[in-house]
This record gives sequence, structure tokens and C-alpha cells, in this order.
Amino acid sequence: MPQDVRFEIPFTTPVSEHLEYAREQHLRWVREMGLVRSQGGFEEYQSWDLPQAAIRTYPHASAEDMVVLMNWFSLAFLFDDQFDAARPDRADRVADVARELVATPLRPAGSTPRVVCPITVAWTQVWEQLADGMSQAWRTRFAASWGRFLVAHSEEVDLAARGDRLGLDAYTAFRRRTVGIHHSIDAGERSRRFEVPVQAQAHPLMLALRDAAADTIGFMNDIHSFEREKRRGDGHNLIAVLHHDRGYDWQDAADEAVRMTEERLRDYVRLESEVPAMCAELGLGDDERARVWMGVEAIRHWINGNYEWGLVTGRYSALKNSPAAVAEEQGRGSLDDLLTAV
Repeated sequence: MPQDVRFEIPFTTPVSEHLEYAREQHLRWVREMGLVRSQGGFEEYQSWDLPQAAIRTYPHASAEDMVVLMNWFSLAFLFDDQFDAARPDRADRVADVARELVATPLRPAGSTPRVVCPITVAWTQVWEQLADGMSQAWRTRFAASWGRFLVAHSEEVDLAARGDRLGLDAYTAFRRRTVGIHHSIDAGERSRRFEVPVQAQAHPLMLALRDAAADTIGFMNDIHSFEREKRRGDGHNLIAVLHHDRGYDWQDAADEAVRMTEERLRDYVRLESEVPAMCAELGLGDDERARVWMGVEAIRHWINGNYEWGLVTGRYSALKNSPAAVAEEQGRGSLDDLLTAV
């Protein structure tokens, strides 16, 4: 079972103590914002246990900030599930909503969405809270990472609508964008109210470190979610790409995916060991070095926290004959339509 696949993570990370408070506030918000529209949709969403992912990937956030981060988490996951393989006609609507989500951070605070649906309305509120207190440099960096992620998702919908498949090299580069880790790491700075010095953030080593983390996390997600995505007929998965592009049988494809994941994790660890030399090269002071290390910790939190969540989340293990599993077998990504106005 791919969700049972274990990896050796060479570091441990903390877990927030704010789970119960933040989860209660978050689930109330999800319903109030219309991000779930049916009891079945709400039960499916609860089974994912995204609050567990948030407390592991942002362990140092305050209780109130944890609510904001959980709310933001929900948007990317729920939007992803609006890509119905059985309805390629939705590609234009997905693109319209994605453009609105990209544009929101570039508009004045409080601007009304031009494309109205539960996800865009909720994102307008969340972005105002997420950006609060952060510099223009951080906001610009986050917006760029968020934009690349959403554009890649629109491209994924187009690929599915045309029935196109990517080869392994193209897929690995594409997956680095669709996994959404770069802006998620950026949010790690917001969670602790700090910012990595801009000269360190732009250094080739830091860029390579984030890419290695994105590949590691993306490949782990592909392995743990493979059975769910196979039910949906979703070819955007490393195991499926290895099967079709390299001609491996399913077990050999899964084994190769594990090997590739372990290789990228080793790359990450090696690159992390070079961070002190980068700080010396840039002539960073003690405070700047501390903020660089907090940035590295934010990446670690995502590698280990996302991995631990991926082993247990119901998002990757919908029970056979459950409403979610039936929807997936019909090519529908979600029980609820969130791309139309309330």
C-alpha cells in the first residue's frame, strides 16, 4: 500500500500545542464561508485532517495565527479537488478562478473579487490576514510563488483535458511547481513573524535547498496518494509517469519512485550542510544568521510534518464505496462544486 511507505527522515520537528482551539475555529470558518456545501463534503473534508498538517508544518505559530494558516491550507486543497477529470469543460472556469487567486495579492487590501465563488471570497479574507505585518519584499515573493503554483495547476487541467502525458524529465520539473512548497515555505516565515534576509533568500544555495525540498515532498505525496489518484484516472503522479514513460510495471514504478525520493532527500541534507558557508560568504551578522536558520527550520518542518501527516490522512485513503471514493471513480475530484457563486 503506497500510503504505508516509510522514509527515514534524518531530523525531528516539533508539533504545535494549538490543535484543538485552532481546529474548532477553522472548521466553523470552513462552513461559514461555504467551502463545504453538503454534509458528505464536510465529512470528507474532516477526514483529511488538514489541521494536523498545519500544526506539524507551522509548529511555532500562535493560536490565532494557526487558525489563519489552517484556513489558508483549506483553499489550496479544496481548489485542487475542483479539477474534475470527467469534466474537461471546467478547464476555463478553473483558469478564471486561478487568475483571480493570483491577482488578489497584487490588489489593494480589501478589494472585492472580480470572479466570485467560495474559494475567491475566502482567499480575499485570508490574504489580508496572511500579509499582515510582513514586508513588501515578502509579499512579492509569496505572491510570485503562489502565482507559479496556480498557473501550473491551470496547465495541469489543460493537459488532462487534452489527454496529454508528460515524460519523466518534464514531469519532475512540472511537479516542483504544482506541489506548492515554495509559497508554503514562505508562509513559514509568516508563522513565526520573521523574514529570511533577502540576500540569503536569493542565493543559489537557498534556491537549490528549496527545490530539493519541493521534489522530496512532491514525490512523497505522489507515493502516498497514488491509489487515490489512480482511482481518479489522474496521470499527474510520479508512479504513473514512471509506468507510462519508462515502461515499468506498477511495483517497479513504485520502487523507483521511492529511490528517487530518497535521493532528493539526501540532496537536501547535503545542501543544508553548506548553509553556514553561505552565511560566511555573504558576511551575515548573528541576527541574520539566526533568521537564515529559522528559514531552514521552516523547510524541515515541511519535509517532516507533511510526511507524518501523509501517512495517516484520510485524503489519501478514501474507503471503498464511500461517497468520496465513488466520486473519484467517476472522475469527480470533489463532492461539492466550489467554482460557482453561492
